[in-house]
Amino acid sequence: MSNRVYTFLACIAVVTASVGCNQSATPPAAPASTAVSAVIAPASNVLLKEQPAGAKPVGDLRASTTDGAEVTILGRIGGDTNPWVEGRAAFTIVDPKLEPCKPDEGCPTPWDYCCSTDLIPANRAMIKIVDTTGSTVEQDARKLLGVKELQMVMVTGKAKRDEAGNLTVLASGVYLVPEQK
Repeated sequence: MSNRVYTFLACIAVVTASVGCNQSATPPAAPASTAVSAVIAPASNVLLKEQPAGAKPVGDLRASTTDGAEVTILGRIGGDTNPWVEGRAAFTIVDPKLEPCKPDEGCPTPWDYCCSTDLIPANRAMIKIVDTTGSTVEQDARKLLGVKELQMVMVTGKAKRDEAGNLTVLASGVYLVPEQK
């Protein structure tokens, strides 16, 4: 082989070795899960310490609220045998004027309001805890907020209406109403 070929191969070897040895001083980027968690509001930022003013029951807001309005809604977690959206900080609430089924009526899940199913559509709303990008937080609401079925909540946020007239509140704050004894 000629000297040119040996020189060319030597250059290739040097370049290959230097690329492999080139260590960047910049630390590697954070894993995607860490970057995503930065936009999720921790429970301490979502849970309100004081009761918000001007809360309206679910039925009243469904009848009067327009898409995009800032609202404060009052309701009780329920409206279905499973009011939770699995793996998301989302759940349904029902107007407090509706009474959950009584234990002596043979209802194993009183939060589904099976004794008044005809009233549920006009008195139910979906609550979604959203992050700073407007996406539903990917954490179970029960764990994030420490809530359970039939718990009374006040939620502040932006109203979202769909074509069928269903009401969703993109929540920025949740107040846990203390139980009445």
